[in-house]
Amino acid sequence: MSQAGRQDFTDKVSAAVKPDSQKGIFEKAKDTIVGTADNAAGKAQPEEDKTAAQKVGDTVFGK
Repeated sequence: MSQAGRQDFTDKVSAAVKPDSQKGIFEKAKDTIVGTADNAAGKAQPEEDKTAAQKVGDTVFGK
């Protein structure tokens, strides 16, 4: 991670592939909070400052 607030790409993928039916209430809440913070950080971070993984993650996860 090169910027505070950005979620690690492997954490994003892990959260996305695990069905909500297998997540507890705290895990769902954490995914929402962390995902929202990552989305805001991704929009605020200039493209030229992003790592390759962040660019891929932003593209895949629609940031």
